[in-house]
Amino acid sequence: MRAAVVTSFDSPPEYAEWPEPAASSDDSLVVDVLAAALHPRVRSQADGSHYTSTGDLPFVPGIDAVVRDASGHLRYALLHESELGTFAERTVVPREATVPLPDDIDVARVAAAMNPVMSSWVALRRRIAFQPDSRVLVLGATGNAGRLALQVARTLGASEVIAAGRDAHRTASLLGHGADTTIGFDELSRAADVDVVLDYVWGAPTERALVDVVTARSDRSRPLHWVEIGSVAGPTASIPSAAFRAARLDLVGSGIGSVSAAEFGAELPAIAEAVSRGTFDVEARPVHLSDLTAVWAEDPGAAGRVVFVP
Repeated sequence: MRAAVVTSFDSPPEYAEWPEPAASSDDSLVVDVLAAALHPRVRSQADGSHYTSTGDLPFVPGIDAVVRDASGHLRYALLHESELGTFAERTVVPREATVPLPDDIDVARVAAAMNPVMSSWVALRRRIAFQPDSRVLVLGATGNAGRLALQVARTLGASEVIAAGRDAHRTASLLGHGADTTIGFDELSRAADVDVVLDYVWGAPTERALVDVVTARSDRSRPLHWVEIGSVAGPTASIPSAAFRAARLDLVGSGIGSVSAAEFGAELPAIAEAVSRGTFDVEARPVHLSDLTAVWAEDPGAAGRVVFVP
């Protein structure tokens, strides 16, 4: 069969031959891949920079997909680390890491939405005790996952959702698409009294944001849950100790490891149901898997998430 094959961390995957998959046990399924999205998480998997990378080569990237099982039914499948990912005509998935999907869905749209929706959904459901009517700030709201985080927070019961981004024009466009208020990174004191921060940025912007938010809170004894999800601005941030002493700050991360595979799996049915019924505004751009080299070098922030189809 044909697949995207990573043979070097310094170059894009190649469209090449890969051995046909076989189920290793009754707990795994050989499935046809119908649509698999090019998430930032997959890019970091393919260049070896993700914290879960083993450094082993070659492999087929791809962490999730809309697939068809041997009975002809559609499923969403989630993979963690595997030599054979979802950027292939067929793959093997753990049975318990799949959920059924309706037959009439737009497979590219669902493939594009599941991973970015999952990032904020799981953070709010599994990493903190999220309370309805909470006020939520999304740092890095103009990215695909950040934009969907606005909608997820609203869906899960937030009373107010604030979008923060670098680009003023793109951030302003989020009004009415999940955001009640939009602000720049230099205006975060206006959002100081939020209950939850979903942070897709990290790096230097988060260093400044923590200070700005903590020092401007009207009641520093009120809990502030800061959830680190992404790191588009850098993998490290220098956090002043006073940020923890001067406020009731709870700083946690959300991702593979801090959330178990079983916990991810437990949230999949509800996420798949919400995505399938069109709860979230998603842009998908289907691209044939054979054209992967051409699109790999494109700006990841370009309109529409690339979804590879066989």
